[in-house]
Amino acid sequence: MEAQNLTWVLEFSLLGLSEDPDLQPILFGLLLSIYLITVLGNLLIILAVTSDPHLHTPMYFFLSILSLADIGFTSTTVPKMLANLQTHNKSISYPGCLTQMAFFVLFGCLDSLLLTVMAYDRLVAICHPLHYPIIMNPRFCGTLVLLSLSISLLNSQMHCLMMSQFTFCTDVEIPNFFCDPSQLLKLACDYTSTTDIFVFLFAAVFGGLPVSGILYSYARIVSSVLKVPSASGKHKAFSTCGSHLSIVCLFYGTAIGAYCSSVFADATGKVTVASVIYTVVTPMLNPFVYSLRNKDIKRALQRLLRITA
Repeated sequence: MEAQNLTWVLEFSLLGLSEDPDLQPILFGLLLSIYLITVLGNLLIILAVTSDPHLHTPMYFFLSILSLADIGFTSTTVPKMLANLQTHNKSISYPGCLTQMAFFVLFGCLDSLLLTVMAYDRLVAICHPLHYPIIMNPRFCGTLVLLSLSISLLNSQMHCLMMSQFTFCTDVEIPNFFCDPSQLLKLACDYTSTTDIFVFLFAAVFGGLPVSGILYSYARIVSSVLKVPSASGKHKAFSTCGSHLSIVCLFYGTAIGAYCSSVFADATGKVTVASVIYTVVTPMLNPFVYSLRNKDIKRALQRLLRITA
């Protein structure tokens, strides 16, 4: 097949979740409901944190930024998928695909780094409670968020730069509902095994380091909590980490599963299911996990709803 540089004319085809026409209306209604719940739930978290002075702490500040990133993350893929289901048109232009990939990497990396920052916040709160207000001061918290955003932007631009160096053959079909970088690379005409090395390096640096930071933080937390003599003290310490740990396991478990299936195996169905979980389901569950397990968030939401009622 002849390869050519089709940067401004090539269209990709997103195969989506299912090609069964009878399932299209059901998928559209389900995904639209999930998307609206995700946006509304995360907006409520942001409004609750900003409107309640009791929640103006580092932990809730990071949570509000995470909610904002989750809205961006799910908005990168779901609206396009809904449009494709409604119009029965699976195509996406080359610039549109690159743009979607750039924002997907940006918000995905930002989510990952914010989860790492939140793990560090819990580490300082549990292991160094007396120094917590000094260490996690507003300026330092702002710096952590800006640093996370800068690294995410760098990661996004590096992905775009790398992808723009490849040429694609005609009639490229992406076996997913969005422009997944790892799958898109496999469809390049000049794809080689060397590319896998670059993909692995990207994953190791921008994925492995945050995971290592989270594991280190929780290792320190567990070591510190086990030294607490009372059972109630241990329960209280662990309860402050429960919500965060649940989201970490869900996000990283499915993301790593999708990455491994995409790179090391030809398991398209498993990749798609894992992608749906960490790009669509996880952002929807975040507000519920944090609000249901957190009395402060519950009270703030109840107060906010009473004001708006």
